Amino acid sequence: MFKRRDRRPFLRAVFELFWPRGGWTRAARYMQHRLHRLPDSPEKIARGVFAGVFTTFTPFYGLHFVVAGGLAWLLRGNFLAAFLGTFVGNPLTYVPIGIASLRNGYWLLGIDRHEPHHTSLLHRFTMAGQDLWDNLLNWLQGNPTDWTALIAFYHTVFYPYMIGGILPGIITALVAYYLTVPVISAYQKRRRGRLNAKLAALQKKKAESTARPD
Repeated sequence: MFKRRDRRPFLRAVFELFWPRGGWTRAARYMQHRLHRLPDSPEKIARGVFAGVFTTFTPFYGLHFVVAGGLAWLLRGNFLAAFLGTFVGNPLTYVPIGIASLRNGYWLLGIDRHEPHHTSLLHRFTMAGQDLWDNLLNWLQGNPTDWTALIAFYHTVFYPYMIGGILPGIITALVAYYLTVPVISAYQKRRRGRLNAKLAALQKKKAESTARPD
């Protein structure tokens, strides 16, 4: 029922992953519209946005929805707002976020190491995921496992990334929080005004029809 009538070619699907139909501006407006329509207090919605935006600065790729949901639960934020907030991280922003977080992590941990080029960083995460999958399959099948590459990945990429992303993640998430509260408050106030005006018009129309003589 919900499947596409005309299946997209593979290359087009890959392209739209990096550049959605209508562009990222249209996608951002859609996300903004969805945030405005959430039935919750501005502060709770903003706490959810905080959780989602902060999560994009963590190296838990593939688990961002789970991490954002858990953080929103701890902060008593809106879960859907947290999920929407994770879309700050996308194929166009993950690379600069990763490089900045990794460089900051090396600096905080005192590691004398230049941040890897973005292709190297993406390649390392891909290889680490494949290595993890292969080792899990070997473990389930009773075959020998080799965790050497994953241990090296943890110390040289994952841990510095995780530590380095905390501060920029908090700063960016706080900016998103303090921008969200007044925007959602103003929108909800205008919406209540429109609904009250419509209700008043309906009541007036009903009163006039009742007072009208037969």
